[in-house]
Order: sequence, then structure tokens, then C-alpha cells
Amino acid sequence: MHISEGFLSAPVLGVGIVLAAAGTSVGLKKLKEDKIPQAAILSAAFFVASLIHVPMGPSSAHLILNGSLGLMLGWVAFPAILIALLLQGVLFQFGGITTLGVNTIIMATPAVLCYYLFAGFVHKPGVLSHAACFACGFLSVFFSSLLVGTALMFTQESFLEVAWAVVIAHVPVMFIEGLVAIFCMGFLKKVQPELLPKWPAAQQQAALDNRAKMVEKQV
Repeated sequence: MHISEGFLSAPVLGVGIVLAAAGTSVGLKKLKEDKIPQAAILSAAFFVASLIHVPMGPSSAHLILNGSLGLMLGWVAFPAILIALLLQGVLFQFGGITTLGVNTIIMATPAVLCYYLFAGFVHKPGVLSHAACFACGFLSVFFSSLLVGTALMFTQESFLEVAWAVVIAHVPVMFIEGLVAIFCMGFLKKVQPELLPKWPAAQQQAALDNRAKMVEKQV
């Protein structure tokens, strides 16, 4: 879902740089020292997932993982995604340097949005948690594809057909990302739940559930 060099107008590139800088600034302020290793690992996972891609005109279709990344990092997704995109542009010419700001907005904004929408449900039991994780993975790609289309349309109205093609091409990816999010969050809940989002309501509910289980064992 990278937009390559040479397709976007200067105003769109400028807006992307400003918004990406603002989001990255907020993310760095929220990045605690003990969260740096987690952010680095997730940034690397994002980097690797995007290496296998299918070209789609000015963009490409591939796994993104921005929903899962945003779910665990929140605003820290901005610097994590920015670094991964920068390395992809420098090492493999995916995306580009001038489009770095726009590509960061395209992938990090849905990640943060899905964090606020679904992080509170990750610690819920059973179907509710799975539904939230699937929706997070699905919608993060959907919102990203819409942002790709928006950036292209603001550059030139003739890109409308290409924008729709990008959205349609990512429909299978949306479903795959939803399933990946379910698997990843379910696995982490079992082996390392401290990596899951620290949502206050979710933490309180998890604590109550743990106390209930302890009481049952004692009884």
C-alpha cells in the first residue's frame, strides 16, 4: 500500500509531511523506555510483512499488520511505522522518500484509530475479543486503502479509477489481516498478556476475572 515517487502533487506531499511529523511527535512523547523493545520488534514485523507485495499501479497490495501494531502500540505506531517505511524506501525502493510522510499517515492513522476503537475489547472473553481483533485488522486495511484513494484523488481526479482499484485489490488482504489479528492477540493473551494494550477498563476487567478464577480454585 505504498504510494511510489512521482504520483502525488506537492501540496499533498507537504500535508503528509506535516501530519506525519505531528503524529510521530506525539508517539515519541508516549514512548516509554520499557516499551522501546516491543516497538522495535513490531516495527521489524511491519517491515518484513510488507516485503512481499503485488504492484497495483502507483501502489501495491501486501500484508500490512498496521491494525495489530496499532492495537499494541497506540500512538507509538507512528514512529514505529515511519522507521520501517524509511528503511523500505532506502533499502528496497518501496514507496519513496518524498512520499514517506503520506505513506506514514496512510498506515499509522488507521492503526491509532483502531487502537481507540478496539483496544478496550481485547481483554474481553471469547467471541467479543475475537470480533474486536478481526474488526481491527479488517478496518485498519480498509481505512488505509481509503486514505490511498484520497491522496490520489487530491492529486488528480483522473486517479479515481486507480483509487477504486486499490481499495478492491485489498479486500482479500482485509480478511487475512483480520484473521492474523485474531491469532496474534489470542496467542499473546496466553503467553505474554502484558504486551496487550493497557486499556484501563480492560485492565480492571482482567483483574476481576483473575480474582474470580483464584476464588474458584480456592473453593
